[in-house]
Amino acid sequence: MTESVSRLPTAGESVFDTYERIRTRGPLVPIELPGNVSAWLAVSHQAVSEILAGDGTLFSKNARNCPALHDGTIPADWPLRALTDIDHLLNKDGDEHRRVRTTIARAFTPGRVAALEPRIQRIAAELIDDLRDRTGEIDLVSGFTTPLPVRVICELFGVAADEQPQIRRWTTTVVSHTSTGEETQAAVQEMLSYLTELLGRKRRAPGDDLTSALLQANDESGLTDDELVQTLWLVIIAGHETTVHLLGNAVIALCSHPAQLAEARAEERWSDVVEEVLRFRSSACVMFNRYALRDVTIAGVDVPAGAIVGWYAGVGRDLRRHPDADVFDIDHDHRDQLAFGRGPHFCLGAPLARLESRVALSTLFNSFPRLRLACEPDAIPLSPQFITCGPLALPVLLGPIAS
Repeated sequence: MTESVSRLPTAGESVFDTYERIRTRGPLVPIELPGNVSAWLAVSHQAVSEILAGDGTLFSKNARNCPALHDGTIPADWPLRALTDIDHLLNKDGDEHRRVRTTIARAFTPGRVAALEPRIQRIAAELIDDLRDRTGEIDLVSGFTTPLPVRVICELFGVAADEQPQIRRWTTTVVSHTSTGEETQAAVQEMLSYLTELLGRKRRAPGDDLTSALLQANDESGLTDDELVQTLWLVIIAGHETTVHLLGNAVIALCSHPAQLAEARAEERWSDVVEEVLRFRSSACVMFNRYALRDVTIAGVDVPAGAIVGWYAGVGRDLRRHPDADVFDIDHDHRDQLAFGRGPHFCLGAPLARLESRVALSTLFNSFPRLRLACEPDAIPLSPQFITCGPLALPVLLGPIAS
Protein backbone atom coordinates (compact mmCIF):
# COMPACT_ATOMS: atom_id res chain seq x y z
CA MET A 1 0.00 0.00 0.00
CA THR A 2 1.09 3.58 -0.61
CA GLU A 3 1.57 6.36 1.93
CA SER A 4 -1.86 7.72 1.01
CA VAL A 5 -3.55 4.68 2.52
CA SER A 6 -5.43 5.54 5.71
CA ARG A 7 -4.22 3.96 8.91
CA LEU A 8 -6.83 2.63 11.27
CA PRO A 9 -6.53 4.11 13.80
CA THR A 10 -4.64 7.27 12.84
CA ALA A 11 -2.47 8.89 15.48
CA GLY A 12 -3.47 12.38 16.54
CA GLU A 13 -7.18 12.24 15.71
CA SER A 14 -10.25 10.65 17.19
CA VAL A 15 -11.53 7.42 15.68
CA PHE A 16 -14.72 9.16 14.57
CA ASP A 17 -12.69 11.84 12.80
CA THR A 18 -10.67 9.12 11.08
CA TYR A 19 -13.84 7.50 9.77
CA GLU A 20 -15.22 10.84 8.60
CA ARG A 21 -12.01 11.45 6.66
CA ILE A 22 -12.02 7.97 5.15
CA ARG A 23 -15.63 8.43 4.04
CA THR A 24 -14.61 11.26 1.71
CA ARG A 25 -12.21 9.03 -0.24
CA GLY A 26 -14.75 6.77 -1.91
CA PRO A 27 -17.24 3.98 -1.26
CA LEU A 28 -14.59 1.30 -0.61
CA VAL A 29 -11.07 2.35 0.31
CA PRO A 30 -7.77 0.64 1.12
CA ILE A 31 -6.73 0.92 4.77
CA GLU A 32 -3.97 -0.30 7.01
CA LEU A 33 -4.88 -2.08 10.24
CA PRO A 34 -2.58 -2.17 13.28
CA GLY A 35 0.57 -4.16 12.56
CA ASN A 36 0.76 -2.89 8.95
CA VAL A 37 -1.96 -5.32 7.85
CA SER A 38 -3.58 -4.36 4.54
CA ALA A 39 -7.35 -4.37 4.24
CA TRP A 40 -10.30 -2.67 2.56
CA LEU A 41 -13.07 -0.73 4.26
CA ALA A 42 -16.58 -0.17 2.88
CA VAL A 43 -17.80 3.24 4.03
CA SER A 44 -20.74 4.03 1.74
CA HIS A 45 -24.28 2.79 2.13
CA GLN A 46 -24.12 1.23 -1.32
CA ALA A 47 -20.86 -0.62 -0.70
CA VAL A 48 -21.93 -1.93 2.70
CA SER A 49 -25.30 -3.01 1.32
CA GLU A 50 -23.62 -4.94 -1.51
CA ILE A 51 -21.28 -6.72 0.90
CA LEU A 52 -24.01 -7.65 3.39
CA ALA A 53 -26.40 -8.78 0.65
CA GLY A 54 -23.94 -11.36 -0.64
CA ASP A 55 -25.03 -14.98 -0.92
CA GLY A 56 -21.78 -16.41 0.44
CA THR A 57 -20.08 -16.83 -2.92
CA LEU A 58 -18.17 -13.53 -2.77
CA PHE A 59 -17.00 -13.31 0.85
CA SER A 60 -16.27 -15.72 3.67
CA LYS A 61 -16.26 -15.07 7.41
CA ASN A 62 -13.92 -17.97 8.09
CA ALA A 63 -10.24 -17.14 8.58
CA ARG A 64 -9.19 -20.23 6.64
CA ASN A 65 -10.11 -18.25 3.51
CA CYS A 66 -7.62 -15.48 4.27
CA PRO A 67 -4.19 -16.50 2.88
CA ALA A 68 -2.41 -13.68 4.72
CA LEU A 69 -3.38 -15.20 8.07
CA HIS A 70 -1.64 -18.47 7.18
CA ASP A 71 1.30 -17.72 4.88
CA GLY A 72 3.30 -15.60 7.32
CA THR A 73 2.16 -12.24 5.91
CA ILE A 74 0.29 -11.56 9.17
CA PRO A 75 2.39 -12.64 12.18
CA ALA A 76 1.15 -15.19 14.68
CA ASP A 77 1.19 -12.60 17.47
CA TRP A 78 -1.01 -10.08 15.62
CA PRO A 79 -3.29 -8.76 18.41
CA LEU A 80 -6.44 -8.90 16.29
CA ARG A 81 -6.09 -12.66 15.89
CA ALA A 82 -8.06 -12.80 19.12
CA LEU A 83 -11.03 -11.79 16.96
CA THR A 84 -10.23 -13.49 13.65
CA ASP A 85 -9.05 -16.91 14.77
CA ILE A 86 -11.51 -17.94 17.47
CA ASP A 87 -14.13 -20.36 16.16
CA HIS A 88 -17.29 -18.49 17.17
CA LEU A 89 -20.54 -17.57 15.44
CA LEU A 90 -19.25 -14.50 13.57
CA ASN A 91 -16.43 -16.48 12.01
CA LYS A 92 -18.60 -19.20 10.47
CA ASP A 93 -20.31 -19.50 7.10
CA GLY A 94 -23.31 -21.30 5.67
CA ASP A 95 -24.53 -24.43 7.44
CA GLU A 96 -21.94 -24.12 10.23
CA HIS A 97 -23.17 -20.62 10.99
CA ARG A 98 -26.85 -21.59 10.83
CA ARG A 99 -26.35 -24.52 13.21
CA VAL A 100 -24.82 -22.36 15.94
CA ARG A 101 -27.08 -19.36 15.36
CA THR A 102 -30.22 -21.51 15.51
CA THR A 103 -29.14 -22.86 18.89
CA ILE A 104 -28.56 -19.46 20.48
CA ALA A 105 -31.72 -18.11 18.85
CA ARG A 106 -33.78 -20.84 20.53
CA ALA A 107 -32.56 -19.56 23.89
CA PHE A 108 -32.28 -15.85 23.10
CA THR A 109 -35.90 -15.47 22.03
CA PRO A 110 -37.79 -12.17 21.49
CA GLY A 111 -40.04 -13.14 24.37
CA ARG A 112 -37.10 -13.61 26.74
CA VAL A 113 -35.67 -10.24 25.68
CA ALA A 114 -39.01 -8.43 26.10
CA ALA A 115 -39.46 -9.99 29.53
CA LEU A 116 -36.21 -8.33 30.64
CA GLU A 117 -37.69 -4.81 30.55
CA PRO A 118 -38.83 -4.71 34.22
CA ARG A 119 -35.43 -5.96 35.36
CA ILE A 120 -33.59 -3.45 33.18
CA GLN A 121 -35.84 -0.72 34.60
CA ARG A 122 -34.97 -1.83 38.16
CA ILE A 123 -31.23 -1.83 37.42
CA ALA A 124 -31.49 1.66 35.91
CA ALA A 125 -33.47 2.87 38.93
CA GLU A 126 -30.90 1.42 41.34
CA LEU A 127 -28.10 3.21 39.51
CA ILE A 128 -30.08 6.46 39.57
CA ASP A 129 -30.55 6.04 43.34
CA ASP A 130 -26.78 5.77 43.69
CA LEU A 131 -26.42 9.07 41.81
CA ARG A 132 -29.22 11.10 43.40
CA ASP A 133 -27.13 12.48 46.27
CA ARG A 134 -24.04 13.20 44.19
CA THR A 135 -23.20 16.85 43.76
CA GLY A 136 -20.81 18.62 41.43
CA GLU A 137 -19.21 16.97 38.43
CA ILE A 138 -19.55 13.20 38.09
CA ASP A 139 -18.42 10.63 35.53
CA LEU A 140 -21.48 9.08 33.93
CA VAL A 141 -19.45 6.30 32.28
CA SER A 142 -18.45 4.73 35.58
CA GLY A 143 -21.70 5.66 37.30
CA PHE A 144 -24.29 4.65 34.73
CA THR A 145 -23.46 3.92 31.08
CA THR A 146 -21.03 1.07 31.87
CA PRO A 147 -22.58 -0.68 34.88
CA LEU A 148 -26.06 -0.89 33.36
CA PRO A 149 -25.18 -2.96 30.21
CA VAL A 150 -22.63 -5.02 32.15
CA ARG A 151 -25.17 -5.93 34.82
CA VAL A 152 -27.87 -6.68 32.27
CA ILE A 153 -25.81 -9.04 30.11
CA CYS A 154 -24.13 -10.72 33.08
CA GLU A 155 -27.39 -11.27 34.95
CA LEU A 156 -28.95 -12.56 31.74
CA PHE A 157 -26.26 -15.25 31.50
CA GLY A 158 -26.11 -15.99 35.22
CA VAL A 159 -22.75 -14.32 35.96
CA ALA A 160 -22.48 -13.54 39.67
CA ALA A 161 -22.15 -9.91 40.75
CA ASP A 162 -18.60 -10.32 42.09
CA GLU A 163 -17.50 -11.85 38.77
CA GLN A 164 -18.88 -9.09 36.54
CA PRO A 165 -15.97 -6.57 36.79
CA GLN A 166 -13.57 -9.16 35.40
CA ILE A 167 -15.86 -9.70 32.39
CA ARG A 168 -15.58 -5.99 31.61
CA ARG A 169 -11.77 -6.01 32.00
CA TRP A 170 -11.36 -9.00 29.69
CA THR A 171 -13.62 -7.38 27.10
CA THR A 172 -11.74 -4.07 27.17
CA THR A 173 -8.44 -5.88 26.62
CA VAL A 174 -9.77 -7.98 23.74
CA VAL A 175 -11.30 -5.13 21.72
CA SER A 176 -8.47 -2.63 22.22
CA HIS A 177 -5.83 -2.33 19.50
CA THR A 178 -3.41 -1.00 22.14
CA SER A 179 -3.30 -4.42 23.81
CA THR A 180 -0.38 -6.62 22.86
CA GLY A 181 -0.83 -10.01 21.27
CA GLU A 182 0.12 -11.65 24.57
CA GLU A 183 -2.40 -9.54 26.48
CA THR A 184 -5.28 -10.28 24.12
CA GLN A 185 -4.54 -13.99 24.00
CA ALA A 186 -4.29 -14.12 27.79
CA ALA A 187 -7.61 -12.28 28.15
CA VAL A 188 -9.29 -14.61 25.65
CA GLN A 189 -7.99 -17.75 27.33
CA GLU A 190 -8.85 -16.53 30.83
CA MET A 191 -12.39 -15.65 29.77
CA LEU A 192 -12.85 -18.95 27.93
CA SER A 193 -11.67 -20.82 31.03
CA TYR A 194 -14.11 -18.87 33.18
CA LEU A 195 -16.99 -19.57 30.76
CA THR A 196 -16.10 -23.27 30.68
CA GLU A 197 -16.47 -23.30 34.45
CA LEU A 198 -19.72 -21.31 34.23
CA LEU A 199 -21.11 -23.80 31.72
CA GLY A 200 -20.27 -26.67 34.04
CA ARG A 201 -21.85 -24.84 36.96
CA LYS A 202 -25.10 -24.28 35.05
CA ARG A 203 -25.14 -27.87 33.80
CA ARG A 204 -24.98 -29.10 37.39
CA ALA A 205 -27.46 -26.55 38.74
CA PRO A 206 -29.57 -24.91 35.99
CA GLY A 207 -31.11 -21.54 36.72
CA ASP A 208 -33.39 -18.98 35.12
CA ASP A 209 -30.66 -17.61 32.88
CA LEU A 210 -29.58 -17.73 29.26
CA THR A 211 -26.64 -20.06 29.87
CA SER A 212 -29.03 -22.66 31.26
CA ALA A 213 -31.46 -22.01 28.40
CA LEU A 214 -28.62 -22.41 25.89
CA LEU A 215 -27.74 -25.80 27.36
CA GLN A 216 -31.35 -26.88 27.11
CA ALA A 217 -31.67 -25.63 23.52
CA ASN A 218 -28.50 -27.50 22.63
CA ASP A 219 -30.14 -30.85 23.35
CA GLU A 220 -31.41 -30.71 19.76
CA SER A 221 -28.35 -29.13 18.10
CA GLY A 222 -25.53 -31.11 19.67
CA LEU A 223 -22.95 -28.31 19.76
CA THR A 224 -19.70 -29.27 21.44
CA ASP A 225 -18.73 -27.68 24.74
CA ASP A 226 -16.08 -25.67 22.89
CA GLU A 227 -18.75 -24.30 20.54
CA LEU A 228 -21.01 -23.44 23.47
CA VAL A 229 -18.21 -21.68 25.32
CA GLN A 230 -17.17 -19.71 22.25
CA THR A 231 -20.80 -18.72 21.69
CA LEU A 232 -21.02 -17.46 25.27
CA TRP A 233 -17.74 -15.58 24.79
CA LEU A 234 -19.03 -13.77 21.72
CA VAL A 235 -22.51 -12.96 22.99
CA ILE A 236 -21.37 -11.68 26.38
CA ILE A 237 -18.68 -9.43 24.87
CA ALA A 238 -20.86 -8.15 22.03
CA GLY A 239 -23.84 -7.96 24.35
CA HIS A 240 -22.46 -5.14 26.45
CA GLU A 241 -19.43 -3.49 24.80
CA THR A 242 -21.34 -1.65 22.07
CA THR A 243 -24.24 -0.73 24.38
CA VAL A 244 -21.84 0.88 26.86
CA HIS A 245 -20.62 3.21 24.11
CA LEU A 246 -24.06 3.63 22.54
CA LEU A 247 -25.35 5.10 25.79
CA GLY A 248 -22.34 7.39 26.15
CA ASN A 249 -22.63 8.61 22.57
CA ALA A 250 -26.36 9.18 23.09
CA VAL A 251 -25.83 11.36 26.15
CA ILE A 252 -23.30 13.50 24.29
CA ALA A 253 -25.60 13.87 21.27
CA LEU A 254 -28.67 14.75 23.34
CA CYS A 255 -26.85 17.25 25.56
CA SER A 256 -25.37 18.84 22.45
CA HIS A 257 -28.82 19.14 20.84
CA PRO A 258 -31.12 20.39 23.61
CA ALA A 259 -34.10 20.94 21.30
CA GLN A 260 -33.98 17.27 20.29
CA LEU A 261 -33.68 16.25 23.94
CA ALA A 262 -36.68 18.40 24.86
CA GLU A 263 -38.73 16.78 22.11
CA ALA A 264 -37.70 13.29 23.18
CA ARG A 265 -38.67 13.99 26.80
CA ALA A 266 -41.95 15.72 25.96
CA GLU A 267 -43.16 13.00 23.61
CA GLU A 268 -41.35 9.96 25.12
CA ARG A 269 -39.58 9.35 21.81
CA TRP A 270 -36.70 7.37 23.24
CA SER A 271 -36.91 4.64 20.59
CA ASP A 272 -36.43 7.30 17.92
CA VAL A 273 -33.49 8.68 19.91
CA VAL A 274 -31.83 5.26 19.93
CA GLU A 275 -32.27 4.83 16.17
CA GLU A 276 -30.90 8.31 15.49
CA VAL A 277 -27.84 7.75 17.68
CA LEU A 278 -27.21 4.44 15.88
CA ARG A 279 -27.34 6.38 12.60
CA PHE A 280 -25.54 9.53 13.70
CA ARG A 281 -22.72 8.06 15.81
CA SER A 282 -22.73 4.29 15.83
CA SER A 283 -20.79 2.79 18.72
CA ALA A 284 -20.05 -0.29 16.62
CA CYS A 285 -17.54 0.87 14.04
CA VAL A 286 -15.58 -1.60 11.93
CA MET A 287 -16.65 -5.15 11.22
CA PHE A 288 -13.57 -6.28 9.33
CA ASN A 289 -13.48 -10.08 9.21
CA ARG A 290 -14.72 -10.84 5.73
CA TYR A 291 -12.40 -12.35 3.14
CA ALA A 292 -12.85 -12.09 -0.63
CA LEU A 293 -13.23 -15.58 -2.11
CA ARG A 294 -12.42 -14.30 -5.59
CA ASP A 295 -11.75 -11.04 -7.42
CA VAL A 296 -14.87 -8.96 -6.85
CA THR A 297 -16.19 -5.50 -7.68
CA ILE A 298 -18.04 -3.64 -4.92
CA ALA A 299 -19.66 -0.26 -5.59
CA GLY A 300 -17.47 0.02 -8.70
CA VAL A 301 -14.22 -0.74 -6.82
CA ASP A 302 -12.14 -3.84 -7.69
CA VAL A 303 -11.04 -5.95 -4.72
CA PRO A 304 -8.60 -8.86 -5.17
CA ALA A 305 -9.24 -12.41 -4.02
CA GLY A 306 -8.06 -13.08 -0.46
CA ALA A 307 -8.38 -9.47 0.66
CA ILE A 308 -9.58 -8.62 4.16
CA VAL A 309 -12.72 -6.53 3.77
CA GLY A 310 -14.51 -4.68 6.52
CA TRP A 311 -17.52 -2.42 6.67
CA TYR A 312 -18.26 0.68 8.67
CA ALA A 313 -21.44 0.49 10.78
CA GLY A 314 -21.72 4.29 10.73
CA VAL A 315 -22.85 4.45 7.11
CA GLY A 316 -25.92 6.35 8.25
CA ARG A 317 -23.63 9.39 7.92
CA ASP A 318 -23.21 8.77 4.17
CA LEU A 319 -24.06 12.09 2.51
CA ARG A 320 -24.55 10.29 -0.80
CA ARG A 321 -27.47 8.48 0.80
CA HIS A 322 -28.80 11.21 3.10
CA PRO A 323 -27.98 14.84 2.16
CA ASP A 324 -28.59 15.98 5.76
CA ALA A 325 -26.81 13.01 7.34
CA ASP A 326 -24.59 15.24 9.48
CA VAL A 327 -27.63 16.68 11.28
CA PHE A 328 -28.80 14.99 14.49
CA ASP A 329 -32.58 14.80 14.15
CA ILE A 330 -34.81 12.15 15.71
CA ASP A 331 -37.28 12.70 12.86
CA HIS A 332 -34.90 11.10 10.35
CA ASP A 333 -36.14 8.09 8.41
CA HIS A 334 -34.40 5.07 9.95
CA ARG A 335 -35.84 2.33 7.77
CA ASP A 336 -32.49 1.61 6.10
CA GLN A 337 -30.63 1.29 9.40
CA LEU A 338 -27.43 -0.76 8.95
CA ALA A 339 -25.83 -0.26 12.37
CA PHE A 340 -26.66 -3.87 13.30
CA GLY A 341 -25.87 -5.24 9.87
CA ARG A 342 -28.16 -7.12 7.52
CA GLY A 343 -28.57 -10.63 6.24
CA PRO A 344 -27.49 -13.92 7.89
CA HIS A 345 -25.13 -12.20 10.33
CA PHE A 346 -27.61 -9.53 11.50
CA CYS A 347 -26.83 -8.83 15.16
CA LEU A 348 -28.70 -11.25 17.42
CA GLY A 349 -28.47 -8.78 20.27
CA ALA A 350 -30.10 -5.86 18.43
CA PRO A 351 -33.45 -6.15 20.27
CA LEU A 352 -31.70 -6.21 23.64
CA ALA A 353 -29.45 -3.25 22.79
CA ARG A 354 -32.45 -1.22 21.65
CA LEU A 355 -34.47 -2.13 24.75
CA GLU A 356 -31.63 -1.38 27.18
CA SER A 357 -30.84 1.94 25.54
CA ARG A 358 -34.45 3.09 25.43
CA VAL A 359 -35.00 2.26 29.10
CA ALA A 360 -31.65 3.69 30.21
CA LEU A 361 -31.99 7.03 28.41
CA SER A 362 -35.62 7.49 29.45
CA THR A 363 -34.78 6.78 33.10
CA LEU A 364 -31.70 8.98 33.11
CA PHE A 365 -33.12 12.10 31.50
CA ASN A 366 -36.52 11.88 33.16
CA SER A 367 -34.79 11.52 36.53
CA PHE A 368 -32.36 14.38 35.88
CA PRO A 369 -34.15 16.78 33.51
CA ARG A 370 -31.39 19.41 33.88
CA LEU A 371 -28.49 17.03 33.22
CA ARG A 372 -25.80 18.70 31.12
CA LEU A 373 -22.22 18.14 30.02
CA ALA A 374 -19.55 19.55 32.32
CA CYS A 375 -17.19 20.27 29.40
CA GLU A 376 -17.28 20.88 25.68
CA PRO A 377 -18.11 17.74 23.67
CA ASP A 378 -14.76 17.88 21.87
CA ALA A 379 -12.97 17.66 25.24
CA ILE A 380 -14.53 14.29 26.12
CA PRO A 381 -11.94 11.49 25.82
CA LEU A 382 -12.92 8.71 23.45
CA SER A 383 -11.91 5.07 23.65
CA PRO A 384 -8.77 4.39 21.56
CA GLN A 385 -10.02 1.20 19.94
CA PHE A 386 -11.47 1.39 16.44
CA ILE A 387 -13.83 -1.61 16.47
CA THR A 388 -16.12 0.14 18.94
CA CYS A 389 -15.97 3.74 20.10
CA GLY A 390 -17.47 5.94 22.77
CA PRO A 391 -16.47 8.11 25.72
CA LEU A 392 -13.92 6.79 28.21
CA ALA A 393 -15.26 9.30 30.72
CA LEU A 394 -18.33 11.47 30.55
CA PRO A 395 -18.22 14.45 32.94
CA VAL A 396 -21.71 15.77 33.62
CA LEU A 397 -23.61 17.94 36.07
CA LEU A 398 -26.77 16.12 37.05
CA GLY A 399 -28.83 18.97 38.48
CA PRO A 400 -31.73 18.27 40.86
CA ILE A 401 -33.54 14.96 40.58
CA ALA A 402 -37.12 15.14 39.35
CA SER A 403 -39.68 15.13 42.14
